[in-house]
Amino acid sequence: MLDIVSFFDPGSCGFNELFKAADPVWLPLRNLKPYMDDQAYPALPCGLVPDGQPLPRTVVLVEGEALPGDGLRIEYGDATKGKLKVLQGDRELPGATVIMAGALLAGDRIRLGRGVLVEAGALIKSPAIIGDRTEVRQGAYLRGYTLVGARCVVGHVTEVKHAIFLDDAKAGHFAYLGDSILGASVNLGAGTKMANLRFVKGEVRIRTPEGKVDSGLTKLGAILGDGVQTGCNSVTNPGTLLGRSSLVLPNATAPSGYHPPHSVIR
Repeated sequence: MLDIVSFFDPGSCGFNELFKAADPVWLPLRNLKPYMDDQAYPALPCGLVPDGQPLPRTVVLVEGEALPGDGLRIEYGDATKGKLKVLQGDRELPGATVIMAGALLAGDRIRLGRGVLVEAGALIKSPAIIGDRTEVRQGAYLRGYTLVGARCVVGHVTEVKHAIFLDDAKAGHFAYLGDSILGASVNLGAGTKMANLRFVKGEVRIRTPEGKVDSGLTKLGAILGDGVQTGCNSVTNPGTLLGRSSLVLPNATAPSGYHPPHSVIR
């Protein structure tokens, strides 16, 4: 009931070392820091991507090289659908990643996949791993230890801290995700907030029909199984576990604890 395979398809998430089928579903959050500390991060070209400063001009990363955006033609289509295109003359540069002028990358452990778009005004702190064809939109704030899969959206004025997005997860607008996991194809309505810290200090315990279960974590937001959707301005309490394909309706608050698949929180 509380194992990873009950919430996610671990074989399709791309982070197999973190997501082992029989582990408790919150264990990837406990192991996130050592996992990310052990990853390899390519060096970003300091001349074009200054550390901790807004980019003065757009930069394109392609096949291990960095190119100034000047002189390139960039079509800013939907990156998650493979419609972000960069052309050098008449030649398309397949898999090109675009970091727009005004974006800010801080730290030397940031890895961007192929076909990624980082928009102006986004702030990404190290360490961060961003998967292929993901969009990090204007005003997004990635506070470190952020692990994002393929074809995801970290949206406008969305703050992410010590969290995981599985493939195709989207937090498009005004969201907060602290110490949380979004399963594959999760979609957060605008203004969704995931609280991660109890008012009364102490470990977050998971309420289940059989009683409370220790998580071993003092900060634990929400864990949303594959296909979960939240409505606009919804809130989850610390230690909320939503089974696959559940719904949180607009303006609703999801109580802490385990909710089985296909739950509807009103």
